[in-house]
Amino acid sequence: MKSFVVSFHQEDNVDTMQVQKLNQEDFDKATEGGTRHLFELDTNIGFFVFFDAADKDGDLSYMVLQYEEDNEEPTACYAFQLSDFYEFMALYLNDMEFSEEMDEEEEEEYGPIHHLAHLLFHIVEEGKDIGV
Repeated sequence: MKSFVVSFHQEDNVDTMQVQKLNQEDFDKATEGGTRHLFELDTNIGFFVFFDAADKDGDLSYMVLQYEEDNEEPTACYAFQLSDFYEFMALYLNDMEFSEEMDEEEEEEYGPIHHLAHLLFHIVEEGKDIGV
């Protein structure tokens, strides 16, 4: 497991984020006690699965798997602090409400789900050269 820091644009209104990139062994240990699938997001930079997991001692981790194109195996697994993961969940849930409020004739404007995808882009870009 390797840690790295992601800095965002000032206009993103998100503090720097400590992210961990997990290898297969780290992933297996972190999920030994089970996982809980929370939501998915399909973007132009990949397909992301958000979930939490427990290790054998019951300690929780908050993770995102990234899949590229039609690969069945994940490209990367990232772990986050709960406060950062909560930000992702809030954006996802806010988008559901945002989408309901939009008229069908309105152009799709930059909404919470776009912001979430933008944050993921920064994380993927910072983490792509991190070998695990």
